[in-house]
Amino acid sequence: MLKIGDIEMKNRVVLAPMAGVCNPAFRLIAKEFGTGLVCAEMVSDKAILHGNKRTMEMLFVDEREKPLSLQIFGGDRETLVEAAKVVDQQTNADIIDINMGCPVPKVTSCDAGARWLLDPDKIYEMVSAVVGAVSKPVTVKMRIGWDDEHIFAVDNAKAVESAGGSAVSVHGRTREQQYTGKANWDIIRDVKQAVAIPVIGNGDVFSPEDAKRLLEHTGCDGVMIGRGALGNPWMLYRTIQYLASGELMADPLPREKMDVAMLHLDRLAALRGEAAAVREMRKHLAWYLKGLPGAARVKDVIMEETGREGVVEILEKFISSLDADALAEAADKANSQAVH
Repeated sequence: MLKIGDIEMKNRVVLAPMAGVCNPAFRLIAKEFGTGLVCAEMVSDKAILHGNKRTMEMLFVDEREKPLSLQIFGGDRETLVEAAKVVDQQTNADIIDINMGCPVPKVTSCDAGARWLLDPDKIYEMVSAVVGAVSKPVTVKMRIGWDDEHIFAVDNAKAVESAGGSAVSVHGRTREQQYTGKANWDIIRDVKQAVAIPVIGNGDVFSPEDAKRLLEHTGCDGVMIGRGALGNPWMLYRTIQYLASGELMADPLPREKMDVAMLHLDRLAALRGEAAAVREMRKHLAWYLKGLPGAARVKDVIMEETGREGVVEILEKFISSLDADALAEAADKANSQAVH
């Protein structure tokens, strides 16, 4: 099993800390689908110290989500340490994660996120300062490098370990790649072989089979799933089952997908209010609907909807039409077999 500091997970599957996605509504669904560790979306150190209401809401942890990792980012040692202390002393998160992989210019221009990938000395300085100031385990999520000419993944991971970090998650792409191209699992394997702390591999995991291949290829202690779980928390559950037993569970039925999508919407509404939840759910519903016949048309209609009841009505009609099509198809198949 995956163990970070003294926090033991029940399996090796980790939900990635995706910005704009990993709020308590989605994290709790991921946890109910069995995920060993869920990670909250990143929060700015300065925003934490400013203490505004929206930021404090982002630090909320439902007891049912635990164990949970709360991710912070920043480029200034003093403010990063102070923010880490807030997470350590004023939240019930289990792990403090430092973002060292975000490729977005507004983050890297503040000498934060992926910017650290160019400087192992800075990584050591920042991580050791945070570790010395808090009691919770400190981890780092990083990319393999800034670009193809600056891949310092092994040195960077060693710096995390030397600084007292309890684990490191490695996304197998450079900052320059963003989310394009292919994740380099070979470099993740090199990191795993270079350090004694747990290593969690991330990148190009879109199926349970991908997760197994990554773990076998890299020798990692855990596998982190990000975009593969968007609108598809079953991916997490199916991966857990596949790694444990080798059994590949069936994909969910359309109605099962919509039931969870509505649960997601209702939990978001409890957090944000109905109007904000419906707006935020539009992107999630596009992901939940992905791959279903006729989904593009339904997505267009949902984008115009502003209330929960309207969304429910649209989805119910859509699923009922799919159910009717499936019944008709089954009847045609049965008739055809009877004739022959």
